[in-house]
Parts: sequence; C-alpha cells; structure tokens
Amino acid sequence: MSSEAGSITQSTEVKRAAVITHGKPETIGAALERLQAVASDRGVDLLFPDEEIEKHGLGSDRGTVEEADLAVVLGGDGTMLRALRRFLGTTVPVIGVNFGRVGFLASMEAGLLDQGIARAFAGDYRIVELPALGADAGGEQWAAVNDVVVTSSTLGRMIELGWAIGGEDLGSLPCDGLICCTPSGSTAYNLSNGGPVLVWGLDAMAITFVAPHSLHARPLVVPRGRDLTVSNRAADVSATVLVDGHRVRELAPGEEVVIGVSAQRSLLATLPESTFFSRYRRTFTS
Repeated sequence: MSSEAGSITQSTEVKRAAVITHGKPETIGAALERLQAVASDRGVDLLFPDEEIEKHGLGSDRGTVEEADLAVVLGGDGTMLRALRRFLGTTVPVIGVNFGRVGFLASMEAGLLDQGIARAFAGDYRIVELPALGADAGGEQWAAVNDVVVTSSTLGRMIELGWAIGGEDLGSLPCDGLICCTPSGSTAYNLSNGGPVLVWGLDAMAITFVAPHSLHARPLVVPRGRDLTVSNRAADVSATVLVDGHRVRELAPGEEVVIGVSAQRSLLATLPESTFFSRYRRTFTS
C-alpha cells in the first residue's frame, strides 16, 4: 500500500463488503441483485445493517457492517453522505455507484456497476482521506462530513453574524447565513452560493457568507487549527445551526458556535481513473 497526494493505492482484495442503498427499495432492487451476483462470483460476503435488511426483506442479519473491508453505496450523493457519516472515524472506505442526479461523490455510473464493483472487490481502487468538521455550541458537539451552516431561524429575515478565526475578531455582517464546509462539501451548498471548490487532499475548510449585505464579503479558505467562531449578534432574531442539513441547535442572541477541522476523517474509495478533476469536468464544466 503506497500513499500519494492524500490518496492511498489499495491492493488488498475485499472479503467483506457493507451495503448502503437509496431510500426507495423499488429504485435499487435490481441493482442490489446485480451487486449480489458480483459478490457471489468474487466470493465476497455482503454485510447489511438492520435498516437495509428490513428495507429489502433480506430476512436476517449477515454480519456487522463495521467489520467490512469496503462499503458499497447504491444511490446518489445523499446516500453517499449518509454512508460517509456512518463510517466516519472508522477504517471502512466507501465507494459509490450513482443512482442519483449529480453523483459527484460516486465512483461510477449505474451501467458500470458489474465491472466497476468487480474491480473494487479485486482491490483495484484508491482511498481519499476527507477531513470532517467539528462543531461545538453550549457544551454539545457534532461532526459534519459536508458542512455546518448558521442561518436565520426566521425565513425572510436577515441576521447579523459576528465571526472570528483563531481568536481574531473579524467583525460582524448582516446576511442570511454562513456556510463552513469541508472539501467534500465544497461542491454542494457552498458551490451554489459562489464559494470556492476545495480539491480533495486539502486539509482545510471554506467559509462563505449567504447573501451578505456587503460589497466586500469574500469567502475564505482556512487551514486546520484555525477554528471559526460564529456568534449571533442580532437583537431579536435567533439563529439555527445545521449540520449536514440537519437542524441541531438554536442560537439565541449572544450565543455562539465554534467550528473547526476535526481529527476525524471519512474514507472515500474510488476507481483509479475516477479522479477529482475527471468528476469536476464531467459534472460542472460539460
């Protein structure tokens, strides 16, 4: 196993693979049968979490997914995000087959499932380590694979957010909210809001304001070790903290949340030719 630019060339054959699928079984049923056939041909044991057993009527548990050598995702970016969160901080890499719309995180399209997964089971894949974020507010802590967003709790009302990086105050700004994202999250909400794309391998986070009432607000890319503190400086509007799209806490006026690049990492598995820039070209420039 050798390492280069944040990627690891993996040559070990897969013996056990966890399976995570799209929320609608009717969308994935035929694909799951194809995956089971490939696994049977390669002598790979498939491990299903409880929700997958129930969803697809598999009948009984077939192992613990955390013991897998690889996790296979049949779905879109939302399913990939769910799997990356599930295996965050473990040694299980996640490879995706795209059954969604964009599929930026997936390594292959649905039509290539059979040959692509056969190659992955044979060890022909690379692992990209993707940093996660940690958020802390009021003694509660959360981990984010994609992003942490602080936004006005009242739809249509602007909020004033104060911000500081590494303990240095950067003032306050009236806006609709603020996005703090990882490299994997930089091609999601952050990209739609005009934020920078962070190439996989960067150990950093991007900070982008949402609809700032300013001609001078610009995104920032911040390295590990420089935490972002976001405070609610509005007089009468609460702020909502969202972690990977899930509402986790309200910030009353005067309260704050601290966000930084965490020690946890998710492991994204990809076929060697499915690089960051090939996906970027296919998804955003064609």
